Parts: sequence; structure tokens; C-alpha cells
Amino acid sequence: MINFQPLLQQLATTNLAPLANALPAALAAGLSCERYGDLPAWYAAMEQLPDITPSSIDLANGVVIGRPNDASPTIIESLNQTLRALIPWRKGPFDVFGIHVDTEWRSDWKWQRVLPHLSPLAGRTVLDVGCGNGYHCLRMYGAGAGRVIGIDPSPRFVVQFYMLKKYLGDIPVDVLPVGIEALPPLLEAFDTTFSMGVFYHRRSPMDHLRELRDTLRPGGELVLETLVIEGGPGQVLVPEGRYAMMNNVWFLPSAPTLLIWLRKCGFTDVRLVDECTTTVAEQHSTDWMRFHSLPEFLDPNDSSLTAEGHPAPRRAVFIARKPT
Repeated sequence: MINFQPLLQQLATTNLAPLANALPAALAAGLSCERYGDLPAWYAAMEQLPDITPSSIDLANGVVIGRPNDASPTIIESLNQTLRALIPWRKGPFDVFGIHVDTEWRSDWKWQRVLPHLSPLAGRTVLDVGCGNGYHCLRMYGAGAGRVIGIDPSPRFVVQFYMLKKYLGDIPVDVLPVGIEALPPLLEAFDTTFSMGVFYHRRSPMDHLRELRDTLRPGGELVLETLVIEGGPGQVLVPEGRYAMMNNVWFLPSAPTLLIWLRKCGFTDVRLVDECTTTVAEQHSTDWMRFHSLPEFLDPNDSSLTAEGHPAPRRAVFIARKPT
């Protein structure tokens, strides 16, 4: 089991008190064993994690926890098998006492594209919407953030995060099993809010932008990373069926269109800071994620197209500010 009570008590004494008050019911629903039948097995894996004290931790240059000689080979192999009980691992990679958790995504590459454009995170209160297993949350903390809250409705990813956090100590980074809908309206408490890889899954993109805006304090910064298409102002792809084998992709705007949407939703200082095509080197199957991935999602005869004939995945990073 994951005990969120200490976190809620800490938040209750801060400007995140409204969040603490709203969370208990949502947390219970998000980690309901009746709803998620695999949860008892994942909890059992957590309990089997060996007690190892890492000799070093590096969250600034990656997520590197401990060294191989911090425990015996037998204990390290036990840890390896326990971590594998939570396969698939999608965001990463992680280095845990010498175990290389080779995830589907090279999330460190995305972080390298994003980091140079951020306002300094030192001391900031940060929200990461759709954070998965918290890889980027840990990198945010490694970049100096004072408190990081990640939210993701997938319980597998939440358990993965707390398996890793066992070896990180009581750092002010947490991942909650909720979606953005569980947050109080007009919270206005975060200095920086990230939404990376979420926007195209939302049925109402304008509503999502407003939800993100309402999490920010006046003057706070939004970091939005999403799929886009090439094109001019007003151009949007709305896939009728699947997109890259995903059935929950709703809107893929061009970068100029999304800039307009951000301004229309009340953001200022709106900037496109990075745009690039996603390659199979960045997203692919591994021994830690054995299902189909980007190589199978593309047209086998033309990698510039998805399997359905749409433009291949292209991702962009936008920075915007909530007015003061």
C-alpha cells in the first residue's frame, strides 16, 4: 500500500491546502483494488524490494540511484526481478544500483530539449500532468524544484514511481493516481505546470488549456509538449480513426495554430521553443517494454507516414505564461 497521509498533512499547511482537502476520495478511487485487479500483485512486488542504501544519487544528469557494489550480486538480481514485475516501463531510462531499466521512451532526450527554455526551477512548486512513472518529476527535482507533484491515472506507473522512491528517501516529489479533473478548480498554486504528451489525448483542447492555466499562480509558467502537424495558422488534423495505432488521439494542430489557441485561452509570452520529428531511436520496444512501439506504428514502406497514412509523429514544446 502507498500511504499518502504524510503528503496530505504537509500540503495542508501550504497554499496547496485546497488540493490536500480534495484528494482523499480521488486517491482511494485511483488505487482501488476492486477496480484494478493487478494492484495486489504490484503491491506485493513493492513489499519484496530489498533494503539497500544507495551510496550516491544523481537526478541532475539522469536518474541514477546507487551503484552495483552497494549490495551483493544476489540482492541486486532480486531487485532486478522485482522491478521487472511491473513491466512495461515506458518513461525513463533509470539506472538503479547498476540495473539499466531500458524504457520504451528516451525521456531524457525530451528533457534535454525542454530544460534550456525553462524559467529556473530552483525552489519552485511544480505540477506534472500525465507524468507516467515520474521520470520527469525526478528530473525537475534534480533541476532544483522545491516541491513536485505529478498526477497520472495509471496505477501501474504510480507503483513504479514509489518502488524507485523507496531508495530516494523523503524527497518532496510525489506521484498521485488522479487526472487533472481531480484538482480543485482555480487552484492557482503552482509556479510551473508541465503537460507533456497529454494534449492530443484530450477531447476538448481549449478546456485542457484552461485547466492548465487555472493550476498556475499569476505569473506562473506553462510548459506544453505535444504532437503537432506541419502547416500554417488554423490547420488541424482530426484523425477519424486511429493515429499511430492509438485510438484516443483527438486534435493535432499545427504549431502556429496552437500558439493562437494558447493566446486565445489567456496565456501571454507564448513561444514555440522546439519542434522535431520523433524517431524510432527515441521510442521503441525494449526488454523492459515488449509491446509494439513506434517502429510498428509507422508505414513500413514510408517512415514519414503513420500506419494509417497520417503524417508521422512530430512533437513541439511551447512555453507560455499566465498573466499577473
